[in-house]
Amino acid sequence: MNASHETRHMLDAADLRALAEARVLLERPSLAARLSSFVGSPLEKGMARLPASWRERIGGLAHDALMKAMDTAAKTLQPAAQPASPRLHKLLGSVSGAGGGAFGVAGLTVEIPLSTVLIMRSILDIARGEGEDIGSAQARLAALEVFALGGNASSDDAAEAGYYAVRAALATTVSEAARHFAQKGLSSEGAPALARLITMVAARYKVQLTQKAAGMLVPGIGAAAGATINLMFMDHFQAVSRGHFTVRRLERRYGEEAVRAAWQAVGRPHPGNRSGFP
Repeated sequence: MNASHETRHMLDAADLRALAEARVLLERPSLAARLSSFVGSPLEKGMARLPASWRERIGGLAHDALMKAMDTAAKTLQPAAQPASPRLHKLLGSVSGAGGGAFGVAGLTVEIPLSTVLIMRSILDIARGEGEDIGSAQARLAALEVFALGGNASSDDAAEAGYYAVRAALATTVSEAARHFAQKGLSSEGAPALARLITMVAARYKVQLTQKAAGMLVPGIGAAAGATINLMFMDHFQAVSRGHFTVRRLERRYGEEAVRAAWQAVGRPHPGNRSGFP
């Protein structure tokens, strides 16, 4: 019996299936590819209509929106475990997108902070459904990580590395922020590690926000597309959240090393099975 076969059976069948499904969610086609498919043309046409000054401003909006979302999203959720409500958040996100799309680029200053809080709330909602204590610093930091994760497609600059590579890149700063919170509580004041983490995450989130803005600005799309594009945006982060917090749930049960080894194993399909599922 080879090592990978032994690893696969360290997790029971249901959990192997859940892990394989999580991997599919975390390695789905990039957001840019799906937006391009929806608008019927490459996002470069929208990028050309996005002023250079706004591309830089989106970076600042991303940073400030993430900071605000960390402080406000969890306050609107009950900590007690309950199933997630993805449809509610998609509806709210669509309304937000419709409002932002109606005002074009100028609407981004209002739409980005609002949609980011809604996305963070949905991420925490999903985390809670996977058994996370959303009142803990660890869960909130894990929710912040979701904004840096995405598909594994080479065309997606915001996801040039795989799931575990992104987590590894953030790991040291996440650990430092968690230690700060353990000593001083969940207040973000005076938390340089959190500031560094948000800067790192915002750099990746900015790319996806820019892609969303470009999708709204593709010629011929119209303001009504804002709702649909925001729906796709929310769906993207909900899918990533389901994958990420499934992996974390399994790590709590089996340990990080065992789950990562099983992740590698479920990515290699059995003979006669091309799906990658056990």
